[in-house]
Amino acid sequence: MKKLFWLTVGIFAGIEIKKQIDKNPNAQALVADVTARAKEFGETASEAFYERTTELTGTARPSSSKAKSGSKPTARKSATRKTPAAKSTKPKTATKKSSPSKPAAK
Repeated sequence: MKKLFWLTVGIFAGIEIKKQIDKNPNAQALVADVTARAKEFGETASEAFYERTTELTGTARPSSSKAKSGSKPTARKSATRKTPAAKSTKPKTATKKSSPSKPAAK
């Protein structure tokens, strides 16, 4: 019941905040600035991710014209594959934890 209460409070608080932002031009400018900074941060993080991935795997990065056109880059599989010999040859066995049937006497 508490969770439902706080969910409802959060929804109504969000609605009231949205109404206040719509009325205040300074708040609208602040929201636009925060949104622009968040998008810039996301683009920077994405670019750094692709650079590091290229550095580690040696695969080519998607062309910058595709990335800027708004289309999302497709996921690529790594060119290097592990051979079956590289995998562990030990069979996996399920281990069962045993619990004591009687508590220890003091």
